[in-house]
Amino acid sequence: MKAVSIIGAGMLAVGEHWSLSIGELAEEAGRLALDDAGLDSADAVIVGNAYGATFNQQTQLGSLIAGRLGLSGAEAWRCEAGDAAGGVALRAGCLAILSGMLSTVLVIGVEKSTDIVGAAQLAARNTSLDADFETVNGATQTTLAALLMRRYMHENNVELADFAGFSINAHRNGSRNPLAMYRNQLRPGAFERAPMLADPVSLFDSAPDADGAAALVLSSANTAGSSQARPVHIRGSATANDSLMLQDRADLLYLKAVSRSAKVALRQAGLEQQQIDLLELQDSHTIMAALALEALGYSDRGRGWTWARQQGQRIALTSDLPMSSFGGLKSRGNPSGATGIYQAVEAALQLRAGAGDNQVPDARHALIQNSGGLGSTVATHILSATD
Repeated sequence: MKAVSIIGAGMLAVGEHWSLSIGELAEEAGRLALDDAGLDSADAVIVGNAYGATFNQQTQLGSLIAGRLGLSGAEAWRCEAGDAAGGVALRAGCLAILSGMLSTVLVIGVEKSTDIVGAAQLAARNTSLDADFETVNGATQTTLAALLMRRYMHENNVELADFAGFSINAHRNGSRNPLAMYRNQLRPGAFERAPMLADPVSLFDSAPDADGAAALVLSSANTAGSSQARPVHIRGSATANDSLMLQDRADLLYLKAVSRSAKVALRQAGLEQQQIDLLELQDSHTIMAALALEALGYSDRGRGWTWARQQGQRIALTSDLPMSSFGGLKSRGNPSGATGIYQAVEAALQLRAGAGDNQVPDARHALIQNSGGLGSTVATHILSATD
């Protein structure tokens, strides 16, 4: 695939932005990205957002946000794919540039979850499940993740404590990230002693919903050299889907869309998985990290949990396979439809050698993977540093 370049990037702190609207969050992130690129306009604005209609009673986000940025003449629309909305929006931006019909695209991921709280927020989020068979019977993303985790533990004879290293690593990295929602480190043993949300998923296993916005400016690689920022190249971009409901899957513990989208993106990039220097995965629950590592081919089936051994040292910043370098969803927080763009901004900073205390040494190639549902919609991108 011809390369698309990231020429501007920006992100806000993840947390509870009570005083800002969804439009204000997106506008601020968009301006950061445009300023980074040295631009004041773009041909199109593509918005990744999952729950604007239910959290904020707001649709037409493309027009709303473009207007706030003074880009009312640009093309503008929203992409929705549950928590994969950001990754899908990035995919749409790549396709727009590669088509040759647009020269610059501003991709913004935004979510404002604190407009509603408690049971109302849970109900609003459950719209990304199957309404006829899952939501009506009381299912949530967390309870379904718990079903997966319990089955995995049973089939592979592992304990809850065996997953702790994923969260310990995320918080270790997030403690260095000034934009992370939770900067506390987890002590050994705290993971399995945490209050249960849906047994065996505990409070320290599940990523917190949050407000946030992040943005990227994309251009053709041929014109990227004229930007003021050091370009980062998107060499692979792919999406894939699996059954929305777990009960419809032939193999409950194999994330088919994770595997397929990664294989396509790696093939486009001309890279092998062993050449990837860092991973940003959808670690909304630790079981998803373990299953993704297996589907990506970094581990045999039933052995993905072994990457969490030794308090996550195998996936630490200075390891052979760094993960969640800015804290991942668990520590940085999960602003749903914005998460895929946060992953891309964080990876771009790594490849620019601009990650500060979170820098992965000598990072050249990054694989970022944003998932909606429990692997139902998956967007995978391969990012590479400028030679």
